[in-house]
Amino acid sequence: MKMKSLAIVLFAMAINTMSAQSTFDKWPAIKEFHGVMSQTFHPSEEGNLEPLKTRSEEMATKAAAILKSDIPAEFKTPAILASAEKLQLKSKALHKMVVAKASDAELTKSLAELHDVFHEIVGLCSEKK
Repeated sequence: MKMKSLAIVLFAMAINTMSAQSTFDKWPAIKEFHGVMSQTFHPSEEGNLEPLKTRSEEMATKAAAILKSDIPAEFKTPAILASAEKLQLKSKALHKMVVAKASDAELTKSLAELHDVFHEIVGLCSEKK
């Protein structure tokens, strides 16, 4: 009986550890995108768009890499894939805006929308746990 109880406890601990893995641990491409997003979005909140202007192409490349990456099976849902596609398109459009020297207000608005799409993906991934 003690052995069975121990096995159940160990199994429960293993399951809990696996579900505690973050989306970023399971899906490295989304983590890489997040690195660029956080380093461009947070400065923009303070009016500093220089990181965005210098890294918009990198961000678009990282967004495109998400759909080309090895997406974990649990995240390959129509909703997540559609949001990842939207992230790719909006990232590419934002980079084009940077190249075209759009106004700071337009860039800030577009980056905020992109940030929202990113959080949409992470939220959808969290629902899968």
